[in-house]
Amino acid sequence: IVREFYVALINQCPSENLTVLFPENINPRLYKKCDKRPITPEEEDENVVDEFDAREIFDMIRDINDPEHPLTLEELNVVEQSLIEVDNVNNIVDIKYTPTIPHCSMATIIGLSIRVKLIRSLPPRFKVNLEITPGTHNQEFGVNKQLADKERVAAAMENTYLMDVINQCIAPD
Repeated sequence: IVREFYVALINQCPSENLTVLFPENINPRLYKKCDKRPITPEEEDENVVDEFDAREIFDMIRDINDPEHPLTLEELNVVEQSLIEVDNVNNIVDIKYTPTIPHCSMATIIGLSIRVKLIRSLPPRFKVNLEITPGTHNQEFGVNKQLADKERVAAAMENTYLMDVINQCIAPD
């Protein structure tokens, strides 16, 4: 009966949805979430110049949902504050992220989710450099190349199916 259920499910779903139905990393390691950063009166004061920092960027992306699991990128240790650098003078944000397994087929979707979230959250003056943490993915070079290609990212953002998946990942709980 179980086999028949899965065969029927596979026949009803497009092939690109199979990874969501049958995750590659069935039992991922979970990490403790850090506390929310308290907001200071200076941060609420509109007259005080408040530069972006790594923690603020981390807070923007930490609650993005993994496309395969009902867990956040922070809970899976895919994003870490220590792998984020902000250069306010040159308007650059550098982020490295770490897929949970070296052959993660969702690495590009995760990267696109991070990029879309930051495009929607940051002022347009910022350039976001996003790449996989070196040595943590088998297709690191190819995924990084895709994420750095403005035309590919723009095309992905025009794909309705892909944007539905990304919007589910970045939707607040």
